[in-house]
Amino acid sequence: MAKAKQQAPKKEAAPKAPGTKSEAPPRLLQTYRGTIVQQMTKEFDYGNVMQVPRLNKIVVNVGIGEAKDNDKALDAAVGDVTTITGQKPQLIKAKKSVAAFKLREGQTVGIKTTLRGRRMWYFLDKLLNVALPRIRDFRGVTPDGFDGRGNYTLGLREQVVFPEIDYDKIDKLRGLEVSLITTARNDDEARSLLTRLGMPYRKR
Repeated sequence: MAKAKQQAPKKEAAPKAPGTKSEAPPRLLQTYRGTIVQQMTKEFDYGNVMQVPRLNKIVVNVGIGEAKDNDKALDAAVGDVTTITGQKPQLIKAKKSVAAFKLREGQTVGIKTTLRGRRMWYFLDKLLNVALPRIRDFRGVTPDGFDGRGNYTLGLREQVVFPEIDYDKIDKLRGLEVSLITTARNDDEARSLLTRLGMPYRKR
């Protein structure tokens, strides 16, 4: 008699990695979907919810002029941005040489990282509710940081406003620039979106 074929053992389902769809959406994303979309649809009389502006990405960048003379400054800045955003930044190179600044083409002049998805929402929540309130004598961010195309940029003077940064371990206080890129058609729509998300604009 022919031997019966042995059945292959059933494969066990692989465990779900953190950040899968089973994980609850970030808090601000839930607020956007559950409240802001309806509010803005009514405010701007959109024909459908697909017209409602949304946050597309957040770009964090730091200028490092001293990097051309100090490699440790570059390493320190990369470390700070990685710690703050959870993502390693890209190097920004000089596109041309400038003799007056002793700058050569190809030298590193800054770093930047682009956040999307969950990291973007978690970073925004931390920026609005943890970092900005830690600024001394904080009275709100400038309302003049819009670019005319629905994007907003604000500058922070010190990286230590983020709680992950240990003041005693940094090489120097270093500012950074945060750009919030939206799908809004104009600045009024973007301002409404960011205000509803919690951006604390100061009064003019």
